[in-house]
Amino acid sequence: MQIQLIRHATHIITYKGLKFLLDPMFSEQGTLPPVPNAPNQHLNNPLSSLPVDVERLLEVDAIIVTHSHRDHYDDRAISSLPKHLPLFCQPADERLIKDKGFEHVIAIESEFVWKGVELIRTNGRHGHDQLAETMGPVSGFILRAKAEPTVYIIGDSVWYSDIEYYFKHFSPDTAIVFAGEARFLEGLPITMGIADIENIRQTSPHTKLVISHMESWNHCLLKRAEVREYIRLNKLESKILVPENGEIIKIK
Repeated sequence: MQIQLIRHATHIITYKGLKFLLDPMFSEQGTLPPVPNAPNQHLNNPLSSLPVDVERLLEVDAIIVTHSHRDHYDDRAISSLPKHLPLFCQPADERLIKDKGFEHVIAIESEFVWKGVELIRTNGRHGHDQLAETMGPVSGFILRAKAEPTVYIIGDSVWYSDIEYYFKHFSPDTAIVFAGEARFLEGLPITMGIADIENIRQTSPHTKLVISHMESWNHCLLKRAEVREYIRLNKLESKILVPENGEIIKIK
């Protein structure tokens, strides 16, 4: 299995010989307005460029959309992606995605098996308190298959009881952590930061963590250097990886 971070939440996961495109966001650097009521209002999104040509991102077997916010599923991706590809999503986004012309939308309530890969949908909480309700439903997905490591894509969430349950119940070998500590001008972060990563590490110390969702959107304030310093101080180099855009990680 291998995981390639493309940018932000967009990854290509090669699993059981299949290529899954996760959370496609193809917009060119600086072509979208900043998130309102958030820091860095002088910066247009995305903050970084795609490290590969869009054409390469279309050479996949299936698509996974954790939720339909524009930094995970944008207009350029919608117009570019082949509409016949299987697209796995949460039930709340099924109609919206079908209305964009996708012909093979599979909204997963709990689990679905496709070509020998079990996809298990998990809940997330995109923030704290009332803000999480305002942000709307979000999901993660667990991939399981014979002779492959179990992978937990957490999605846009903070640490809370459901996330703790999934780590304890499914005992994933690898987890993709959408970090960045995204936030608005008021309130607590709406995605994970170092404290959340530490909670994961304490709950599931054997799980290898791949940290992404950083340095590409104006309200994501946590930097790779900060996570790498946390890793260095705690001697976690073999447990936590912080890839650059375009970098490929191979998981045995």
